Amino acid sequence: MASVLIVEDDQHIRERLTCAVAKHPELNVCAESGFHDEGMELLVAHKPNVLLVDLGLPDGDGIELINQATNLGDIESIVVTVFGDETHVMRAIEAGATGYLLKNTGVDDIGASIMEVLNGGAPISPAISRHLLQHFRNDKKITAVEHGALPNLTERELDVLIYISKGLNYQEIAGTLNISYHTVSTHIKRVYRKLHVSSRSEAVYEAEQLGLIHIRE
Repeated sequence: MASVLIVEDDQHIRERLTCAVAKHPELNVCAESGFHDEGMELLVAHKPNVLLVDLGLPDGDGIELINQATNLGDIESIVVTVFGDETHVMRAIEAGATGYLLKNTGVDDIGASIMEVLNGGAPISPAISRHLLQHFRNDKKITAVEHGALPNLTERELDVLIYISKGLNYQEIAGTLNISYHTVSTHIKRVYRKLHVSSRSEAVYEAEQLGLIHIRE
């Protein structure tokens, strides 16, 4: 069973997150806090599998908690926040966050998002994807298209990639394609490997650059 540390200063949101995590059969809440400093202590003491963290804490920056989780190793960080601007998004991801969810997307489904991260995925609210795509467009990194090489994706992997680009989560893709959640996870891991990426947004960006998918602006 995977352990989850929740650091969220809004008591109502924290209680909803705690209940949503607790009712998932494969997850348990090891500790919770509404403060940065206490969250730091709990992070070191419990070394959870997953950190759920808000960025705007009353006594500090949630980014520091993500940095600490990254430094401790083997801890996945998922941001749950109201901050959806590019600056906050990129700071969190650069610090090591694997997922970035806006509070208005519904915290009741957080259990599925946590399992997605633990299975190698990167849950990101659709509204956040545009910021990431714009950031990657401005990046000067060399992509496979500059080498004239296209990844050999299967038809089903391409189907999954297209649904990823539309913002569907693992469960929605599984239902649409009539396959299991774990099969979706396997396809996505293979897509990531073939595209040489490690997140949903990078996969969508690379696929668009290679002409594998087309995103309507």
